[in-house]
Amino acid sequence: MGNVVVAAIAFVGTHFLLSHPLRAPLVRAAGERGFMGIYSLVAFATLIWLARAYSVALEGVPLWEVGDALWAIGTIVMLAGSILFMGSVVRNPALPEQKMSAVPEARGVFAITRHPMMWGFALWGIVHILIYPDPANIVLSGAIIILALIGAHMQDRKKATLQPEFWREWVRRTSYWPFAAIAAGRARIGKIGMHALGGGFVVWLVATWAHIPLAGWPAGIWRWI
Repeated sequence: MGNVVVAAIAFVGTHFLLSHPLRAPLVRAAGERGFMGIYSLVAFATLIWLARAYSVALEGVPLWEVGDALWAIGTIVMLAGSILFMGSVVRNPALPEQKMSAVPEARGVFAITRHPMMWGFALWGIVHILIYPDPANIVLSGAIIILALIGAHMQDRKKATLQPEFWREWVRRTSYWPFAAIAAGRARIGKIGMHALGGGFVVWLVATWAHIPLAGWPAGIWRWI
Protein backbone atom coordinates (compact mmCIF):
# COMPACT_ATOMS: atom_id res chain seq x y z
CA MET A 1 0.00 0.00 0.00
CA GLY A 2 2.86 2.37 0.83
CA ASN A 3 4.39 1.74 -2.59
CA VAL A 4 1.07 2.65 -4.24
CA VAL A 5 1.00 5.97 -2.36
CA VAL A 6 4.62 6.82 -3.28
CA ALA A 7 4.09 5.83 -6.92
CA ALA A 8 0.90 7.91 -7.12
CA ILE A 9 2.69 10.96 -5.71
CA ALA A 10 5.54 10.46 -8.20
CA PHE A 11 3.13 10.06 -11.13
CA VAL A 12 1.09 13.16 -10.34
CA GLY A 13 3.97 15.28 -9.02
CA THR A 14 6.31 14.75 -11.97
CA HIS A 15 3.48 15.50 -14.37
CA PHE A 16 2.81 18.87 -12.75
CA LEU A 17 6.50 19.72 -12.41
CA LEU A 18 7.32 18.89 -16.02
CA SER A 19 4.19 20.53 -17.42
CA HIS A 20 4.71 23.82 -15.60
CA PRO A 21 7.77 25.03 -13.60
CA LEU A 22 10.32 22.73 -15.31
CA ARG A 23 8.95 22.99 -18.85
CA ALA A 24 10.61 26.28 -19.88
CA PRO A 25 14.15 25.47 -18.62
CA LEU A 26 14.01 21.97 -20.11
CA VAL A 27 12.82 23.30 -23.48
CA ARG A 28 15.69 25.81 -23.47
CA ALA A 29 18.18 23.06 -22.64
CA ALA A 30 16.89 20.22 -24.81
CA GLY A 31 14.53 21.83 -27.32
CA GLU A 32 10.81 21.12 -27.74
CA ARG A 33 11.32 17.59 -29.08
CA GLY A 34 13.88 16.79 -26.41
CA PHE A 35 11.50 18.00 -23.72
CA MET A 36 8.69 15.86 -25.11
CA GLY A 37 11.01 12.87 -25.03
CA ILE A 38 11.87 13.51 -21.37
CA TYR A 39 8.24 14.15 -20.48
CA SER A 40 7.04 10.97 -22.21
CA LEU A 41 9.76 8.85 -20.62
CA VAL A 42 9.04 10.10 -17.09
CA ALA A 43 5.26 9.82 -17.55
CA PHE A 44 5.53 6.28 -18.90
CA ALA A 45 7.97 5.17 -16.19
CA THR A 46 5.89 6.55 -13.30
CA LEU A 47 2.68 5.15 -14.81
CA ILE A 48 4.23 1.68 -15.06
CA TRP A 49 5.47 2.02 -11.48
CA LEU A 50 1.98 2.97 -10.28
CA ALA A 51 0.32 0.16 -12.25
CA ARG A 52 2.84 -2.40 -10.97
CA ALA A 53 2.52 -1.22 -7.36
CA TYR A 54 -1.26 -1.41 -7.60
CA SER A 55 -1.23 -4.89 -9.17
CA VAL A 56 0.77 -6.41 -6.29
CA ALA A 57 -0.92 -4.48 -3.46
CA LEU A 58 -2.87 -6.65 -1.06
CA GLU A 59 -6.62 -6.22 -1.33
CA GLY A 60 -7.94 -4.37 1.69
CA VAL A 61 -11.27 -4.34 3.45
CA PRO A 62 -13.84 -2.30 1.42
CA LEU A 63 -14.65 0.95 3.20
CA TRP A 64 -18.39 0.66 2.45
CA GLU A 65 -20.84 -1.83 1.06
CA VAL A 66 -21.54 -1.63 -2.66
CA GLY A 67 -24.92 -2.78 -3.90
CA ASP A 68 -26.94 -2.46 -7.09
CA ALA A 69 -27.91 1.14 -6.36
CA LEU A 70 -24.28 2.32 -6.36
CA TRP A 71 -23.55 0.20 -9.42
CA ALA A 72 -26.47 1.81 -11.27
CA ILE A 73 -25.29 5.31 -10.34
CA GLY A 74 -21.73 4.49 -11.35
CA THR A 75 -22.87 3.02 -14.67
CA ILE A 76 -24.80 6.18 -15.60
CA VAL A 77 -22.02 8.54 -14.46
CA MET A 78 -19.46 6.51 -16.40
CA LEU A 79 -21.54 6.91 -19.57
CA ALA A 80 -21.65 10.67 -18.99
CA GLY A 81 -17.87 10.70 -18.53
CA SER A 82 -17.37 8.77 -21.78
CA ILE A 83 -19.56 11.25 -23.67
CA LEU A 84 -17.60 14.17 -22.23
CA PHE A 85 -14.31 12.53 -23.20
CA MET A 86 -15.30 11.72 -26.78
CA GLY A 87 -16.86 15.15 -27.22
CA SER A 88 -13.56 16.74 -26.21
CA VAL A 89 -11.53 15.29 -29.08
CA VAL A 90 -13.11 17.56 -31.73
CA ARG A 91 -12.56 21.36 -31.81
CA ASN A 92 -11.23 21.52 -28.28
CA PRO A 93 -9.34 24.82 -27.73
CA ALA A 94 -7.47 23.24 -24.81
CA LEU A 95 -5.66 20.72 -27.02
CA PRO A 96 -2.05 21.80 -27.78
CA GLU A 97 -2.32 21.43 -31.56
CA GLN A 98 -5.72 23.10 -31.86
CA LYS A 99 -5.50 26.49 -33.58
CA MET A 100 -8.59 28.68 -33.88
CA SER A 101 -8.74 32.14 -35.38
CA ALA A 102 -11.96 33.06 -33.57
CA VAL A 103 -13.43 32.12 -30.21
CA PRO A 104 -16.25 29.61 -30.84
CA GLU A 105 -19.61 29.60 -29.14
CA ALA A 106 -19.78 27.13 -26.28
CA ARG A 107 -21.90 24.26 -27.56
CA GLY A 108 -22.36 20.60 -26.70
CA VAL A 109 -19.93 19.27 -24.12
CA PHE A 110 -18.09 22.62 -24.04
CA ALA A 111 -21.24 24.30 -22.80
CA ILE A 112 -21.15 21.85 -19.89
CA THR A 113 -17.50 22.55 -19.10
CA ARG A 114 -14.50 23.91 -21.01
CA HIS A 115 -12.54 20.88 -19.76
CA PRO A 116 -14.71 17.91 -20.84
CA MET A 117 -11.71 15.61 -21.27
CA MET A 118 -10.40 16.31 -17.78
CA TRP A 119 -13.85 15.91 -16.23
CA GLY A 120 -14.25 12.64 -18.14
CA PHE A 121 -11.11 11.32 -16.43
CA ALA A 122 -12.25 12.70 -13.08
CA LEU A 123 -15.63 11.00 -13.36
CA TRP A 124 -13.82 7.76 -14.18
CA GLY A 125 -11.88 8.09 -10.93
CA ILE A 126 -14.97 9.01 -8.90
CA VAL A 127 -16.94 6.04 -10.22
CA HIS A 128 -14.11 3.59 -9.52
CA ILE A 129 -13.87 4.82 -5.93
CA LEU A 130 -17.65 4.63 -5.55
CA ILE A 131 -18.00 1.01 -6.67
CA TYR A 132 -14.64 -0.38 -5.53
CA PRO A 133 -13.75 1.25 -2.20
CA ASP A 134 -10.50 -0.66 -1.72
CA PRO A 135 -7.78 1.53 -0.13
CA ALA A 136 -5.24 0.96 -2.91
CA ASN A 137 -7.86 1.69 -5.56
CA ILE A 138 -8.88 4.88 -3.77
CA VAL A 139 -5.24 6.05 -3.92
CA LEU A 140 -4.91 5.21 -7.63
CA SER A 141 -8.28 6.68 -8.63
CA GLY A 142 -7.71 9.69 -6.39
CA ALA A 143 -4.43 10.34 -8.21
CA ILE A 144 -6.32 10.40 -11.54
CA ILE A 145 -8.91 12.81 -10.12
CA ILE A 146 -6.24 15.17 -8.77
CA LEU A 147 -4.24 15.02 -11.99
CA ALA A 148 -7.34 15.79 -14.06
CA LEU A 149 -8.94 18.57 -12.02
CA ILE A 150 -5.86 20.40 -10.81
CA GLY A 151 -4.34 19.85 -14.25
CA ALA A 152 -7.37 21.56 -15.81
CA HIS A 153 -6.92 24.56 -13.53
CA MET A 154 -3.21 24.77 -14.36
CA GLN A 155 -4.05 24.41 -18.04
CA ASP A 156 -6.25 27.49 -17.75
CA ARG A 157 -3.32 29.45 -16.33
CA LYS A 158 -0.98 28.29 -19.09
CA LYS A 159 -3.46 29.07 -21.86
CA ALA A 160 -4.14 32.49 -20.36
CA THR A 161 -0.43 33.23 -20.76
CA LEU A 162 -0.06 31.77 -24.26
CA GLN A 163 -3.37 33.06 -25.73
CA PRO A 164 -4.52 35.83 -23.38
CA GLU A 165 -7.26 37.42 -25.50
CA PHE A 166 -8.62 34.15 -26.88
CA TRP A 167 -8.61 32.36 -23.55
CA ARG A 168 -10.08 35.29 -21.62
CA GLU A 169 -13.10 35.24 -23.94
CA TRP A 170 -13.32 31.43 -23.90
CA VAL A 171 -13.34 31.48 -20.09
CA ARG A 172 -16.08 34.12 -20.15
CA ARG A 173 -18.28 31.90 -22.35
CA THR A 174 -17.63 28.65 -20.51
CA SER A 175 -17.07 27.30 -17.00
CA TYR A 176 -14.61 25.11 -15.17
CA TRP A 177 -17.34 23.49 -13.07
CA PRO A 178 -19.90 21.43 -15.03
CA PHE A 179 -23.13 23.28 -15.86
CA ALA A 180 -22.04 26.52 -14.13
CA ALA A 181 -22.01 28.52 -17.40
CA ILE A 182 -25.43 27.13 -18.35
CA ALA A 183 -26.86 28.04 -14.94
CA ALA A 184 -25.41 31.55 -15.31
CA GLY A 185 -26.92 31.94 -18.79
CA ARG A 186 -23.54 32.23 -20.54
CA ALA A 187 -23.91 28.99 -22.52
CA ARG A 188 -26.49 26.53 -23.73
CA ILE A 189 -25.92 22.89 -24.58
CA GLY A 190 -27.64 22.86 -27.95
CA LYS A 191 -26.88 19.80 -30.08
CA ILE A 192 -24.33 17.31 -28.77
CA GLY A 193 -22.61 15.79 -31.81
CA MET A 194 -22.75 12.12 -32.72
CA HIS A 195 -19.00 11.84 -32.20
CA ALA A 196 -19.72 12.57 -28.53
CA LEU A 197 -22.95 10.60 -28.11
CA GLY A 198 -22.19 7.67 -30.41
CA GLY A 199 -18.48 7.56 -29.68
CA GLY A 200 -19.07 7.91 -25.94
CA PHE A 201 -21.62 5.10 -25.97
CA VAL A 202 -19.24 2.76 -27.83
CA VAL A 203 -16.31 3.59 -25.53
CA TRP A 204 -18.52 3.06 -22.47
CA LEU A 205 -19.85 -0.24 -23.80
CA VAL A 206 -16.43 -1.63 -24.73
CA ALA A 207 -14.63 -0.35 -21.61
CA THR A 208 -17.21 -1.81 -19.23
CA TRP A 209 -17.20 -5.14 -21.09
CA ALA A 210 -13.38 -5.23 -20.91
CA HIS A 211 -13.63 -5.59 -17.13
CA ILE A 212 -14.77 -9.20 -17.69
CA PRO A 213 -11.56 -10.53 -19.32
CA LEU A 214 -9.20 -8.07 -17.61
CA ALA A 215 -10.54 -7.93 -14.05
CA GLY A 216 -12.57 -11.11 -13.90
CA TRP A 217 -15.89 -9.46 -13.05
CA PRO A 218 -18.57 -7.60 -15.04
CA ALA A 219 -19.07 -3.84 -14.89
CA GLY A 220 -21.68 -1.45 -16.21
CA ILE A 221 -24.73 -2.95 -17.88
CA TRP A 222 -22.86 -6.26 -18.24
CA ARG A 223 -23.46 -6.76 -14.53
CA TRP A 224 -27.17 -7.30 -15.27
CA ILE A 225 -26.93 -9.04 -18.64
